[in-house]
Amino acid sequence: MSAFDPNDIAIANGNIFGFPVSESDADIIIIPVPWDATASYGKGTSEGPKAILDASLQLDFYHHQLKNAYEIKVFMTAISQEWKDINDDLCNKCLDYIEFLENGGDLDQNAHFKAIVDEINEAHHALKTNLRQRIDEFHSKGKMVAVLGGEHSTPLALIESLDSKNESFGILQIDAHADLRDSYESFSQSHASIMFNVLENCPNMTKLVQVGIRDIAPSEVDLITNSKGRIKTFFDWDLKQAQFEGKNWSSLVQDIIAELPQKVYISFDIDGLRPYLCPNTGTPVIGGFELEEINYLFFKLLESGRELIGFDLNEVSPATDNEWDANVGARALWNLVVLAQKQLDKEEKK
Repeated sequence: MSAFDPNDIAIANGNIFGFPVSESDADIIIIPVPWDATASYGKGTSEGPKAILDASLQLDFYHHQLKNAYEIKVFMTAISQEWKDINDDLCNKCLDYIEFLENGGDLDQNAHFKAIVDEINEAHHALKTNLRQRIDEFHSKGKMVAVLGGEHSTPLALIESLDSKNESFGILQIDAHADLRDSYESFSQSHASIMFNVLENCPNMTKLVQVGIRDIAPSEVDLITNSKGRIKTFFDWDLKQAQFEGKNWSSLVQDIIAELPQKVYISFDIDGLRPYLCPNTGTPVIGGFELEEINYLFFKLLESGRELIGFDLNEVSPATDNEWDANVGARALWNLVVLAQKQLDKEEKK
């Protein structure tokens, strides 16, 4: 393995950040999933992993939270061109289907679109099955695994793999949306249904803590209200009101962390941030956070003694004429990787 000079230009060697790390040597594995077949508004997040990979070479690798952060053994697996091609074909069909629904179409009365929905659901199931097999193999080798989407449906296989370890854990979800829809638009694994599916499929996920939610359906509010405490949602409007009335972010962060169990998985939808940071994400919503506010929350989570067990970053959609979304996504990913390494360092010291 060649030496890495953090003061020199990064080399496009195919790995995230240009780090000279192989899959076998890595402690942290990032699996990119170029998928946005069920996205119902803006398409393009399937291009996110490649754009983030390219933008990651432009970062500098000093990090105030971790000495010699550039020595992290992180590896990003290859972006599957096969799945990208399948996704692109299905996206075109999905756009026709969404237009059909928006014009008042009845799926039960249309065999053509019913076949398209079935095709997308079957492909999505196959994608999750393939991803789960890969994740289980990495977990068996003791590696921390992360998923880089794509739309927010993509990390379900990772969360289910962690659930299969039969250890209780919680999820810290940063998002503009609750993602608690039941089979949204007849897609069983819709980006709008990821957390509904987690609640249904992951009995060891004991607490879902949502932060920044500000675009939500009445049915999702009902699900939160009737969850018997399994879901705690920090709505963006409540967080903002508390700040307007004098409560600082540090105090709010402590309130958020207090709701989480010992083991925590982080699910980071980039649209949880302020829209100027991610203007091309699929469903931007006014409000949200600065990236540094979220980074502060994440590192305080570790300081509290909680244990990070995995993470995802999703819904980064690059622009065609600039790298802004990808640059922000790469920086968000860098902080998550540093966070993961700090967790591994804690375990090594035990």
